[in-house]
Parts: sequence; structure tokens; C-alpha cells
Amino acid sequence: MGVRKKNYADAIKEERKHIAFAKLTNVPSSPRKMRLVADLVRGMEVYRALGVLKFNNKAAAADLEKLLRSAIANWEAKNERKAEAGELCISTIFVNPAPMLKRLRPAPQGRGYRIRKRANHVTLIVDTINK
Repeated sequence: MGVRKKNYADAIKEERKHIAFAKLTNVPSSPRKMRLVADLVRGMEVYRALGVLKFNNKAAAADLEKLLRSAIANWEAKNERKAEAGELCISTIFVNPAPMLKRLRPAPQGRGYRIRKRANHVTLIVDTINK
């Protein structure tokens, strides 16, 4: 690698030092249900978001809580220190559809009704709060 490329790569690495992310793939719930919970915590401070997710009744909240804890742990490993309250926020969270499983359910008169078992992928990015 040349000097110019190395300097550029180091600058990008330093810029991304305060960002950490976590992905959750093939979650067996529909993207619409997951987006309802993701919209609740978008832009929140992480420890406040953990509280919201812990006491939410939706099943998707448990998956997102686990994902958020993973993203916080990734940030702590990257920065080699513990995250303090009020330091991190959820900068980006998005839910994409995963491939659908298509099944048939028997119906009257020899027909078959289609069942679409939906799944989703969630990506969560944690960033430091700029004061």
C-alpha cells in the first residue's frame, strides 16, 4: 500500500472510531412489526432506549434490546473503555426485509392458500453524542 492510500485509510479509520454497529439477520417476524419498535428508539440515548425496550410488550423489543447491547459492547471494544450514561446515542437504525419462505395451506375444493412467512434484517449504528 502506498503512503497516500495508507494516510487516507488511517484518516477514515480515525473518523469511524466513535461509531460502532451491530446487525441482526433473518429475524422471524415481519419487517412492519420490527419497524414499529425501531421507530420508538430511533435517535435516543442508548441507556434510555434500553429502558424503553425492556418494558415494551412487543416480541420484537427483546430482539432489538439484545442487538443494542451488542452494539454498545462493540463500541466499548473498539474504544477500549466503558460507555457512560449520556455518551452514546442510536444514530441510525433500519429494518430491511429478508427473503420470504413461501408455503401452501390446504383450502377447500382442492385449492391451496399461499402463506408468506416473512423475516427481516436489522442494522443498528451507535454513535457518540456531540456536545
